[in-house]
Amino acid sequence: MSRQLTIGEVAERSGIAATALRYYETRGLIASDRAGSGHRRYPRSVLRRLAFIVFAQRVGLTLREIEETLASLPGDRTPTRADWSTLSARWRTRVDEEIAQLERLKSAMTDCIGCGCLSLDRCALANPDDRAAAAGPGPIVLRDARA
Repeated sequence: MSRQLTIGEVAERSGIAATALRYYETRGLIASDRAGSGHRRYPRSVLRRLAFIVFAQRVGLTLREIEETLASLPGDRTPTRADWSTLSARWRTRVDEEIAQLERLKSAMTDCIGCGCLSLDRCALANPDDRAAAAGPGPIVLRDARA
């Protein structure tokens, strides 16, 4: 069996702060053993899980979604390429949807730069189809927020 890693070693190798490692552990994303002194000791496979967590966050997954995903992986062994492939296939649709949303935002921003938000009847981001016009003149959204 290979030597386990201290929290400092895991932090250094993963680039993740020790405080975040402790938090991930309380959330059940990673696990450690406790030495006789009470210090955390991590299996080397934790580095792969942490790389996965960082990647999943960059994809846009919430910690709750990451927890659910990691719960589907085997806890008694390092996940295989096939395990990771199955997970990534689930996210492909989500990534495609996020790309499409960013493309729509990019297109809408071009119009916004031109209008400078002086023309709320045209603003596809803040007031699609000029919905606020039916509520009357002035800063309707701000008035409603204070009420």
